[in-house]
Amino acid sequence: MKLYKPTTPARRGMSGIDFSQLSKKGPEKSLLKYVRRSNGRSASTGRITTRHKGGGVKKLYRVIEFSQTRIDFPAIVTALEYDPNRTAFIALIEYKDNKQIQYIIAPHGLKIGDEIIFSESAPLNLGNRVKLKNVPVGTAVYNVELDPGKGGKIVRSAGSSAQVLAHDGNHINLKMPSTEVRRFKGDCFATIGTVSNPENRFYRVGKAGTNRHKGIRPTTRGSAMNPCDHPHGGGEGRQPIGLKHPKTPWGLPALGVKTRNKKKWSNKLIISRRKKK
Repeated sequence: MKLYKPTTPARRGMSGIDFSQLSKKGPEKSLLKYVRRSNGRSASTGRITTRHKGGGVKKLYRVIEFSQTRIDFPAIVTALEYDPNRTAFIALIEYKDNKQIQYIIAPHGLKIGDEIIFSESAPLNLGNRVKLKNVPVGTAVYNVELDPGKGGKIVRSAGSSAQVLAHDGNHINLKMPSTEVRRFKGDCFATIGTVSNPENRFYRVGKAGTNRHKGIRPTTRGSAMNPCDHPHGGGEGRQPIGLKHPKTPWGLPALGVKTRNKKKWSNKLIISRRKKK
């Protein structure tokens, strides 16, 4: 973590991410892609469909290998890089057989020169990608597949990991970062380790301009609006929301309300729901 001295009001209490461990090279041009941004507006009408989004600095998308297109081919980590599109760091790997390169999500503790491999029953080394049925109980994994062969979908943010709790026939029980316990098929792939940049949770932007660079626009409190604009609005001076429970601008319950569809097919895979904070 990088702590700043209070040379200005914005710097006071501001903290940043330490990039000293990353490579000094630029991104790999062959793995960059332009992705059109809608900035919170509908592509057809141009109206705002997602609030608090817009602006931000231009950035190119890094093509990440979330699945395992090359199995049983060892690769060497050649660089560790910053990715503006995600909280985790990424690693550039090069396969030994044909010098093909790919970006992967870097685990915490991975170093340049380390060797990794994607295999059904690879050694349980940091960064290796294996099937869940071959991972022992208590191991931390990330970038987990929901369906075999479809690529990692969950547990990909900075500092996160899931823990293998039990082997139940053809299924594996994982404890998610949210404390939810969920069943996965044993043929799903997962990567050994914990996602890099665990100190991201302590990052403090320090000033509003930093959020504007990220494409985050200001948020207005509902209680500061008029009654026609928000259920919390209205009243003379500063008033409470006047409701038993908070609502969204469209009158739906907010804050702590379950939003998952009760009839969703994958509910049967959830053994224990996450704990309320």
